[in-house]
Amino acid sequence: MRKQADNGLAEAQNTLGLMYKSGTGLTQDFTQALKWFQKSAEQGYLAAQKNLGLMYVEGKGVKPDLNEAVKWFRKAADQNFASAQNYLAMLYVEGKVPTQDMAEAAKWLRKAAEANYAEAQDNLGCLYLYGKGVPQDVSEAVNWFHKAADRNYASAQDHLGDLFLEGKGVPQDYAQALDHYQKAANQNYAASQSTLAWMYAEGKGVAQDDAEAVKWFRKAADQDYTSAQNQLGMMYEAGRGVPQDYAKAAEYYRKAAERGYGGAQNNLAIAYALGQGVPKDLVEAYKWFAVGATHGDNKRSDLREAIKKDMTPAQLAEAEKGVQEFKPRN
Repeated sequence: MRKQADNGLAEAQNTLGLMYKSGTGLTQDFTQALKWFQKSAEQGYLAAQKNLGLMYVEGKGVKPDLNEAVKWFRKAADQNFASAQNYLAMLYVEGKVPTQDMAEAAKWLRKAAEANYAEAQDNLGCLYLYGKGVPQDVSEAVNWFHKAADRNYASAQDHLGDLFLEGKGVPQDYAQALDHYQKAANQNYAASQSTLAWMYAEGKGVAQDDAEAVKWFRKAADQDYTSAQNQLGMMYEAGRGVPQDYAKAAEYYRKAAERGYGGAQNNLAIAYALGQGVPKDLVEAYKWFAVGATHGDNKRSDLREAIKKDMTPAQLAEAEKGVQEFKPRN
């Protein structure tokens, strides 16, 4: 590959860049990846132009430079390279070039979607779902989600599952929702795994099965999906599908709480207030109650007020300091 790249073969240069970027077969080296993508991109190789744009977005091997990223994405997008069109569009969606321009995003997503690029079809469906850059049209959103889902694109399957679950733009149909979530969950898509678990826990569209719910919550929780971590904690707390284990419940609440999930912060606060699975600690309890309240989670506010009455001014000051210093973990 290196010999072909040294001889100026653009495809080999791009492939060598990918190998350096991923560390496949050699030591990972973003500077080398950038060099080979640049050589290939300058020869007009479309995939390399897209890959070079990504390096500038991600700041790998070079300082982040969105203007440079746009330049390279646009070179490939103008030649109908669907992947570059999708990336360019999403920079507009995220307001990175130079301002949020949803109409421009919709233009590029449509080009890629009409070329049957599944990720763009899913993204275009989202624009129609929320009326961003296009008139809101849930039926059109469903249409694009179906196109991507038919190509086994997990995010689109998850979006269709949500719509069937809610009966939005389609008749409410738990069986259809379950089918789409199952397809995405089998691709290890955490959001679908978590919702699928909830359906088993609640018996929605399927026979109620706590053990199956725990299985899917755990798969999503293992991917740091905070909602699933909180739900798995609740399953341990209640002894549903697993032996009751307050320490395990607190462990999962903490994982989600430290990443900023309000419901888990509140549940962890309750555990500290009651000494359930963790040592009783009023300072920690008050801190997590207060942090959770910033997300609108106020379950057991009576308990929060009760422990506040038992705390000294020094303890309250310590708890407030903890609230001020809290930063969600990535």
